[in-house]
Amino acid sequence: MKSPIRIGTRDSELALWQATTVQNKLEALGYNTVLVPVKSTGDLVLDKPLYELGITGIFTKTLDVALIKGEIDIAVHSMKDVPTLLPKGVIKTAVLERAVTNDVLVHKGADFLEGKGIVATGSLRRKAQWLSKYPNHEVVDLRGNINTRLIKLIENKWHGAIFAQAGLERIKLLPKEAIELDWMVPAPAQGAMLVVALENNKVVVEATAKLNHKESDITTQIEREFLRTLEGGCTAPIGALAKIEGSKVHFKGSLHALNGSTEVIIEKERDLQKFEGFGKSCAYEVLENGGKQLMEEIKNELNNTIH
Repeated sequence: MKSPIRIGTRDSELALWQATTVQNKLEALGYNTVLVPVKSTGDLVLDKPLYELGITGIFTKTLDVALIKGEIDIAVHSMKDVPTLLPKGVIKTAVLERAVTNDVLVHKGADFLEGKGIVATGSLRRKAQWLSKYPNHEVVDLRGNINTRLIKLIENKWHGAIFAQAGLERIKLLPKEAIELDWMVPAPAQGAMLVVALENNKVVVEATAKLNHKESDITTQIEREFLRTLEGGCTAPIGALAKIEGSKVHFKGSLHALNGSTEVIIEKERDLQKFEGFGKSCAYEVLENGGKQLMEEIKNELNNTIH
């Protein structure tokens, strides 16, 4: 009997749901698998905003180490948490079919949208875009897995909190009255799940490659290329969404000042056959149209916050 494929995952309810989805798909293809849950630094340190934690890969580092040490064979991630540069020897083997990409507002009554209000999120992107639309609102930091964040919303005197719709739907916690924020540009690769493995583990690479969804792979590649070129990591309010419509790929990207006061938005279309480099060229256009200066201001502001 062949040894099972060890699937590394964070131990939150959503992460386990994602890993189990991968497990079920691999088992359906005839592979033997086992789940290996681990806690990440991002899950353990909840009293600091993400950008203060040295950020890139805060949720993925623990699994990367387990992978490189040979304690697991593959890792399953929410793709938006994964740094655009993978560790040496680790490769992307599959992007599963993407779920809905948008953010939603979970609230205790939407009347506050007309006046003053307090909204919670741990994301610089969501905060900046929210303040751009609602400049008289206060945005407070909110960390933790989905369940923790929903409980904190109930326990605090906040009017609402922002979540990815896909995460809430996956673990059946999306309230009926949640408001879809169709005006908010999502995080690059939001709603997508990523499988990574060691490049030299040919058996596992071949097995998981069968789970790859071509369209989701292309759109997330464009978005992450846009992010990497802008040098965002998780430390800048960058949004990106690529959509394939027929023989075309449509892209919308955004870069906002931390307080939402300034923004650079780009919308472009390109033939699907020529998608390579599309994200990069959109990012260069953003940088040329005020994005370079905006990125400098963001970096300086964040450095001053941390030091």
